[in-house]
Amino acid sequence: MTATESVETEAGKRPRSVRVVLLALMITMMLAMLDNMIVGTAMPTIVGELGGLEHLSWVVTAYTLATAASTPLWGKIGDMYGRKGSFMGSIVIFLVGSALSGMAQDMGQLIGFRAVQGLGAGGLMVGVMAIIGDLIPPRERGKYQGMMAGVMALAMIGGPLVGGTITDHWGWRWAFYINLPLGVVSLGLISVVLHLPKKRAKARIDYLGALLLTVGITSIVLVTTWGGTEYAWTSARIMELIGIGVVALIGFVFWQTKAAEPVVPLHIFRSRNFTLMSVIGFITGFAMFGATLFLPLYQQAVQGASATNSGLLLLPMLGAMLVTSMVAGRITTNSGRYKAFPIVGGVLMVVGLYLLSTMDTGTTRFTSGLYMAVLGLGMGCLMQITMLVAQNSVEMKDMGVASSSTTLFRTLGSSFGVAIMGALFNHRVQDVMAEKAGALGSKITERSAQLDAASLAKLPAAAREAYQHAVSSGTHAAFLLGAVVAVVVLVAALFVKEVPLRGAGPQAGGTEAAAQAAVVEAV
Repeated sequence: MTATESVETEAGKRPRSVRVVLLALMITMMLAMLDNMIVGTAMPTIVGELGGLEHLSWVVTAYTLATAASTPLWGKIGDMYGRKGSFMGSIVIFLVGSALSGMAQDMGQLIGFRAVQGLGAGGLMVGVMAIIGDLIPPRERGKYQGMMAGVMALAMIGGPLVGGTITDHWGWRWAFYINLPLGVVSLGLISVVLHLPKKRAKARIDYLGALLLTVGITSIVLVTTWGGTEYAWTSARIMELIGIGVVALIGFVFWQTKAAEPVVPLHIFRSRNFTLMSVIGFITGFAMFGATLFLPLYQQAVQGASATNSGLLLLPMLGAMLVTSMVAGRITTNSGRYKAFPIVGGVLMVVGLYLLSTMDTGTTRFTSGLYMAVLGLGMGCLMQITMLVAQNSVEMKDMGVASSSTTLFRTLGSSFGVAIMGALFNHRVQDVMAEKAGALGSKITERSAQLDAASLAKLPAAAREAYQHAVSSGTHAAFLLGAVVAVVVLVAALFVKEVPLRGAGPQAGGTEAAAQAAVVEAV
């Protein structure tokens, strides 16, 4: 059988089996995105049963650190030893961590088991993106963008609701156990349907590079997590972490030029488009996670919305992001052109964040919903396009590394966004409370600038009004900073070079097309 006949034969089989594989991948993607949101809702109940309030932040930090540190390594392992095995391994580790977390008897155990869960989680999103990169040529990948954006929107909206329902009716342990049946279904489908070429690299994993990168990433995440909260930004501990992080990352870059099989091959950054997409992904993470943190806070504290429905408050932003992502994907698939989307996305992100910065105590929910929709339209133009262009900018052998690097930059962007925008928000809230409510205002916010609904309801009317003005001022400062930072997206997008997307079928080149078509077999 000729290469062309092979393509034609497999092309007819591909749609059904690709859809089954994509179903398994979307379930896995849902696991990765839902976890923190469900667990976050259950945390008050967990602390009430296990105690250890002083270690509460480590439940999230341990998971985040393990995820960020393991992300690049999972991408490299997939490139070297095969995507299917490494992906299934990451799912198994995630499920083991989930089961152990559900059985934890004290806060120390929970923190340790969350770290195990995070190690697996580092491979989930990378595996999804890299396998999609293997299965579907970039020219056709736009068709599936809406599916991925839909999963993201569903996780953000449904996470808090599902977490609250599970905790209230089944107990907090099921916030972890709920992962097990979903993960088993995903594992079963992947093991039966997904057939990727087996690999076996002769070179060994770059353990020194992995260690240096892990130390560097850990230091960065701890600085952004602890700075301004656990420790002052100018404290000795934060300065030590910054120093360790800088030295480790400089050492990592130097070693990558010497290693036989580097964890992150530096040659991928020679591609202008890949480097620009990394920058855009970082800023998108910065703005998106900052928005999802402060918008519910503003609507609860200033507009009087219920905390129970906090996920629904983001619906205008997430709905707009979903629709735009689907439209952008279709246009990209049909035309093969994509440069306009990062540019338009950059403009809309800047405008949306600026509009959100103008909200005050008199802004209606309808108006704030419109502003969120503008931001959502911008992010919809960027979320999947960044991964698509990044993957199109590297060779197939580097698909895993490209996916993990892009995911890592977005993760680090979200850490910086939450930390920097959060520090600015807290500082502004405390200043306004001291100004409008005097000593009482300073006392109210001395421990935390973010009050829950119960604490807010107990405040005297004058103090509550002062807090509403303070939150409005804090969100103004945070979103204005976000708008300024988002200008970088627009500037970077202007320099993107529209390289033709790799296509499928005989016209795209016999060998490559045959390889793409043979990647997956029918059920």
